[in-house]
Amino acid sequence: MGSVCVQVAVLNDPRLLDAVRSLQAQTRRPDRILIVAAPTTPQALLDAAVAAAPNVPVVAARLPGYVTEARARAMPLLTEEITVFFDADGTAPPEWLARLVRPVESGAAAFAGGPTRPLRPPENSIERYIVLLEASIYEGLVPQRVTYLPLHNTAWRTADLQRLGFDGRLPGAEDHDLETRAAQAGLVGTFVPEAWVFHDKSNETSFLRWLRRRYRNYLLPLAMSLVKNGELRSRLGERRPAVRHPLRYVDAAMKPLALIDGYVRWHRVRRRPVTG
Repeated sequence: MGSVCVQVAVLNDPRLLDAVRSLQAQTRRPDRILIVAAPTTPQALLDAAVAAAPNVPVVAARLPGYVTEARARAMPLLTEEITVFFDADGTAPPEWLARLVRPVESGAAAFAGGPTRPLRPPENSIERYIVLLEASIYEGLVPQRVTYLPLHNTAWRTADLQRLGFDGRLPGAEDHDLETRAAQAGLVGTFVPEAWVFHDKSNETSFLRWLRRRYRNYLLPLAMSLVKNGELRSRLGERRPAVRHPLRYVDAAMKPLALIDGYVRWHRVRRRPVTG
């Protein structure tokens, strides 16, 4: 078996402790847990996270920038054969890691990813929409096009990952950009439905907050990645199961704006240096 590092990104999130505990409880334990932390993350939280996994080596690294920039700067710290990405708001069942890395270890794929499940039943309309939306992605979109796998539940051959790197000009769409460039380079990616993790989305209670986050953190950066990688036309022809929820109309109204905005913004930043 190849050596495995699980990289956990955190930005001032106390749920990190549950994430690390779930990693230690894996039937196949990682060879190392690398916590990539924003500079403002309290040291006490990082110390507690290290102590939460006494049977697995844990390294906490404070790196400048937000998650995308920090992950890019963490590339030289990756020494294991396989790198797995995880987030502080996730918890994994015991068989998760073994299932996720199996296609990469066997050589069947260069990268693999699994779905997420809600940690608890949705408590409001926004949370219900998020659950339905993510289900539509995993059931209708990812099996056809693995470039829509969320980064926080993926495994990669580290050599490929370091060669491709992250594009720091696309915070929020670094996963789509990385996976698209990997596919364009001829690397095989695969979806592993049984390698699921719990994803805690229970803090979405404000409509305006969700609206801003949905546009700024997902729709806009995704549009920029589609423009950068020449996939805009193919995206417009994609079909996925309809999400039966009123917020789908809000989503549909924002997408054309995001595509126009993303086209303009990408051409503004495309000449900037690529970090990582």
